Formats: sequence, C-alpha cells, structure tokens
Amino acid sequence: MSADQLQAAWAGLAALATAPDAAAIRPLFAHDPDRFARFHARGAGLLLDISKTAISDEVRACLLGLARAADVAGRRDMMASAGMVNVTERRAALHMALRGALPGAAAESADAAATLEAMRVFTEAVHRGEIRGATNQRFDTVLNIGIGGSDLGPVMVGRALWRAGDPMRPIHLGNVDGHGWETVLPQLDARRTLVLVASKTFTTQETMANAHLVKRWMEASVGKLGAAAHFVALSTNLKATAEFGIAPDRVFPFRDWVGGRFSLWSAIGLSLALSLGWERFQELLDGAAAMDRHFLEAPLEQNLPVLLALTEAWHVNGLGLDRRAVLPYDERLRRLPAHLQQLEMESLGKRVRLDGTPVSHATGPVVFGEPGTSAQHSFMQLVHQGPKPVPVDFILVARPDHTHAENHRILLAHGLAQAEALLTGRDAAGVQADMRAAGADEATIARLLPHRIFPGDRPSVTIVLPKLDPGSLGALIALYEHKVFVLGALWDINPFDQWGVELGKVLAAPLLHELAAGAAGDTHDSSTTGLLAEVLKLQAG
Repeated sequence: MSADQLQAAWAGLAALATAPDAAAIRPLFAHDPDRFARFHARGAGLLLDISKTAISDEVRACLLGLARAADVAGRRDMMASAGMVNVTERRAALHMALRGALPGAAAESADAAATLEAMRVFTEAVHRGEIRGATNQRFDTVLNIGIGGSDLGPVMVGRALWRAGDPMRPIHLGNVDGHGWETVLPQLDARRTLVLVASKTFTTQETMANAHLVKRWMEASVGKLGAAAHFVALSTNLKATAEFGIAPDRVFPFRDWVGGRFSLWSAIGLSLALSLGWERFQELLDGAAAMDRHFLEAPLEQNLPVLLALTEAWHVNGLGLDRRAVLPYDERLRRLPAHLQQLEMESLGKRVRLDGTPVSHATGPVVFGEPGTSAQHSFMQLVHQGPKPVPVDFILVARPDHTHAENHRILLAHGLAQAEALLTGRDAAGVQADMRAAGADEATIARLLPHRIFPGDRPSVTIVLPKLDPGSLGALIALYEHKVFVLGALWDINPFDQWGVELGKVLAAPLLHELAAGAAGDTHDSSTTGLLAEVLKLQAG
C-alpha cells in the first residue's frame, strides 16, 4: 500500500484511541459473552488469548488494516526469501533457516544444515566418550563463555529444560565481573570440563577476557598442551581462534545473517545440544520451525506473532503504555524475561526509521519480569494500583513435569487470578462489602476505602503451553522473535541492528587505559573525570 494509506491507518488508530472508553475492557466482556472464543488463536501448539485487552472489533479491524498498510506479509516473505531486511548492515536475517529449510534461501539453509550436522557429530562423539579431555576423562560439564545473545538465550533454554540425568551439566559465564567466575569455579573439575568460547568475531572484550582467564585456569590444571583438548570456539574468525589455540575442527561458525539475539538455534546452541542431548536440541529447533510455518502461512487474523505485535502496537501507540511485564508461571522460565529484554529492547529501541528520518511515534517499550508467583510479592502492586496501567504477558504451563499436583494447582490458580484481578478490579461497593463481611467498623472502612480500590481495566495477554518441553519452548521463543519482526515492520524500523550498544564500548577504551595507569585523563566530562579520580583514590587505599 502507499504511504498515504499507511498514514491513514495510523490516523484511524489514533482516532479510536481518543474515544472516552478506549482503555475500557470490562464493557467488552459485558456486551459479548463469547469474547474469549473470538479473541484467542492457536498455532504451533500454543494458545494466545488477547481478550483481556481493550481491543474491540473495530480496533482489531483497524490494527489488521495497519498490518496490511505496512505490508507485514510482504516484508515477512522478503525475510524468508533472503531479502536484505537488515538495511543498515545490508544483510538478510535468516534465523528461520537455522531450524528448517527455506525455499527462498536455499544456499543459506544448506549452510545452516551443514553446521548443524557438524554439531550433531561432535555432540554425539563427546557423549560416546570418543572425544575426551587431556587426562582421558570423559566430559561431564560444558562451560559456555559468552555475553548478550551468546549467553542469554542458551542460559534461558538450559535452565528451562535441563534436568538431572541429562548428558552434561551446563554452566554459563557471561558477565566480565570476576565475581561471576569465582561463583562458578567451585562447580568445575577442569579434567571433565569442555569450554565453549562464543563470539562471532572472537574479539568481544568481555568474552575474551573471561576466555583468557579460564584458559589460564585450565592450563594450570591440565598443562598448556593439554588445555587445547578442552576448548571449542563458536566463531567465524579462524585466525583469532587459531591464535587462541583452538584447532579448526573445533570451530563451529555462524553467519552474519544470524543476529546475536536470534542465534541460540545456531552454533551458539552447542552448549544446549551437549547438555540436553541432540534429540532434545532438535526438538527445540522443530518447535521453532512449527511456529515459523504458522507465521508464514496463517492468515493475519489468526497469526499469533501478528496478533501479539498488533496488541503491543495498540498498547504503545494507541494507549501510550510504554512498559510491559512478562510473568512466566513456571520457575524453569525464570530467565525468559531477561532473554526477551534483549530480544525486544535491543531490536525495537530505535529512534529513526529505515530511511534515517526520526520516528513519529513511540517504539519499543520497557520490558521487565519475574516468575509468578514471586512477582506477586514484588512489583505487581504497581501493576494493580499504580496510576498508569502496565500490560502483562502471562505465560502458563498446563502440565508440570513433577508430581506435586497441589503446588501446580496453586500456581495456575494464581496466574489466572492475577489476570482476572487486573481485568475486573474491585470497586468501592465491593471493598465495602468485603470489609463489612470481615467485621470492620464503618470508620475503618471509610479510612481504608481509597487504598483498597482496584481500578481494573488493566490489560493482559495470556499464552498457554500444554507442557514445557523442547518443542513448546522453541515455539514460544520463535513467537516472540516473529513478534519483534512484525513490530519492526509496523514502526518502519530495523529490528536487526544495534548501534546503541557500540558507543559505550568505544568510550570504555580510554577509561580502561586510565584505570590501568592509575591516573585520570582530561578528555571526559567533569562528572566522569571526578568519578574516575574518586575510584582511583579508593583503590589506592
């Protein structure tokens, strides 16, 4: 469609958002007993419910019109056909090719398949004991050294799916803070530890600092010559990996059409294959591929990533809600909010459009979260009674992998109740009735009444997984990946670059030199110069 049609679609959405009851949700349920049936959809084994939002039939039609005006389907198909959707870096974005062949990207799909096959062969050789450490001990622990996308995705999936009895124990070292190394060190036996260094360029400062630290530890444990048997690189820089001492057959590449936050399906997922076993890693890929097919084939009206993205566009651009909480009601998903923070905020935190002109509307919201029910005892107070609504993603798992049925019933009951409470709230009459039933006197009721009213009409979406297994988790992660792409199309921004992370790295270089030299320079602002001087003074004792 034309730019005029896109502008008209945005104007239509803005007009609907200015209606007096635009944010009201309860009346939608009152007028439509079948609202849930008409406002939920299924795909790749997942259920998405957007009924507890202020999206009316008219708003939904407008949002779908916006998706068509922004040519979401066309841009989606362009991505799947190896089109240059990452325009600033002049690259394709083909993370889908990592989990299944794309007819429009045959060469890239073949390349991804070759890397996956090399990973499978290596993984199974380690598990059979054909590849061992310097002291001929079998590996039982895999230590993954990475940061950002080379850490957050594998950590999240590993913690969600690993269980006692799986082939290897996963340990992750991300933060350059030496306390992180001191925390994991007691868990490691150098003779049985396989170390993965995950850095596409093999120059990432934090990752390489940790890699050299671990290398020194390994050399002290098994000798300089023996240490090489314990290292693997996930990188494309063969020169740098060779200089580090890693043999070419221990280097697993991933291409520049794989962004870091979309890379856990690539060689970056080797720690998952080693710790979970190849079959379960393949199930993770298959689950993501099922969501890919749904995204590519389902009509927009029933397309889960599209519906999730349109809901966020309504909240952010229509209602001005610039924060979102993610509450997985499964302790195993405790690192999912952190993964989504990077996936969404790094992708969508952009202030210019594809052509370099400033955006004319808000883009990515702040994402935060914790597992339920822990979150109910921390930030959910603000979500329920703060002045500004905060949309919530509730993620429920129907069937647990433990035998503690009562615990799981309590968990699910709280997840469902929190969403219901955000919707319905509690008005003055309800509070008064509750307090009178509890025996409170009228003076106490009058004093506490304002504090105990819940406004309600607070939006949430709910995603239901049948169980938390590799397939359903793969589908869930891919759902959010595709949601990010759709929002990028709606907002006309590039979700695949991240220039915002670079400036701090550049400015850190002279500061590192000054910290090492023990003297502050004069090239910084007065605050930075003063803080550096104070730090150096404290270090000097």
